Amino acid sequence: MEKSDQHWMIVKGDKVNFPGGGTHFHDGADKYIASLGKMLRYPHGDLSNHGNIRTVLDVGCGVASFGAYLLPLDILAMSIAPNDVHENQIQFALERGIPSTLGVLATRRLPFPSESFDLAHCSRCRIDWLQRDGILLLEIDRLLRPGGLFAWSSPPAYRDDAENVQIWNEMSDLVKRMCWSVAAKEGQTVIWMKALTNDCYDARPENSKPPVCDPDDDPDAAWNLPMKACISVMDKRNALAPWPRRLITMPSRLQALGVTEEQYQKDKIAWRVRVQYYFKQLNSVVEKNTFRNVMDMKAHLGGFAAALKGKPVWVMNVVPVSDPNTLTVIYDRGLIGSLHDWCQAFSTYPRTYDLLHAWTIFSDIENQECSIEDLLLEMDRLLRPMGFVIIRDKSLLVDQIVSYITALHWDAWSLVMKAEPDGLSTGDNEKILFARKRLMKPDPDDIL
Repeated sequence: MEKSDQHWMIVKGDKVNFPGGGTHFHDGADKYIASLGKMLRYPHGDLSNHGNIRTVLDVGCGVASFGAYLLPLDILAMSIAPNDVHENQIQFALERGIPSTLGVLATRRLPFPSESFDLAHCSRCRIDWLQRDGILLLEIDRLLRPGGLFAWSSPPAYRDDAENVQIWNEMSDLVKRMCWSVAAKEGQTVIWMKALTNDCYDARPENSKPPVCDPDDDPDAAWNLPMKACISVMDKRNALAPWPRRLITMPSRLQALGVTEEQYQKDKIAWRVRVQYYFKQLNSVVEKNTFRNVMDMKAHLGGFAAALKGKPVWVMNVVPVSDPNTLTVIYDRGLIGSLHDWCQAFSTYPRTYDLLHAWTIFSDIENQECSIEDLLLEMDRLLRPMGFVIIRDKSLLVDQIVSYITALHWDAWSLVMKAEPDGLSTGDNEKILFARKRLMKPDPDDIL
């Protein structure tokens, strides 16, 4: 078995424990995280730094123990790893209820907007950051907020053999030209800090490499676009509030979307009322700890996820690429998510989510190159047995979807309600479908 000596999993009776060890966390991920906080001299070694570090990108995350041990600190990590020789790492992470998705740093931008993460992390993730003029590290730079941190735990940071010394020297030269500075270095780990402003880029010698990206490059555009070996210019905007105030403070990037503060407040109130109504209807059939992995398939401003604060869940906020790119605002609120085209499969394993929320997403695909049936089948792939869907859409579309729930085996329980109009209503008569997927068991007579 690959990496069997790393103690990622320990079988105890009928349970599998994940102690938080791995390639680099010899004393457990919790102690490793505490060491990062101490290196940065944060109060009490708390890596959240009073809520100023909230969103984290963990690259090459393994079974996501780093992300798991960040959750008690109110830090939300987007853990990504490819489907490589260790095929089911992300599947393990999602089974553990840890935010994670299949992803790889290669040639395409990751499906996140610029300045989304307070911290990026790579622990022996086997990524050659120096390849192709540092293009992969420049992608991390695009995703980091001004003053954001990159924690790198890797042999070149501490080993003295010639190969690792050369890698360290070349990395140090690259990050210096990118205007990163060393925030802390200790033992096997170095933490770099991204520049706070664009002033450093302007002060570099003429024709410095990597160059600054062209003015017409949109750093927030991230769906199916190639990475660029250039430095993305940072927005001039207000610093984000610490978490949890970040969740309710109006993000400055809303202005670029043409959303007023009045509309933002109306959105928050509407989703709070909607979510209360949803759970009132679900209350009779939902057992304790039913929901953990939740997906909002059309997240808009993240209001659905924000209204779930206080519940033991995490939400993958998906912004369809056919909609305005509101994912910038979602990350600014301290939430996580991804861009996606719902005419394609989502980058995750089957049976990944406990609850799927689909608001007007079926109306959106009516004129696209896919059908209601296509999307329902993809939702069924994502949904775990005994998982729930909440679909809110035009009455006629909901009625059409209802006709499929028996064929989909979403008939363990279902309910159709007329939706009360509110500030987010489309103007058409809307209905809400609540449905639960059956747990399919083989017929004993069919077993040979």
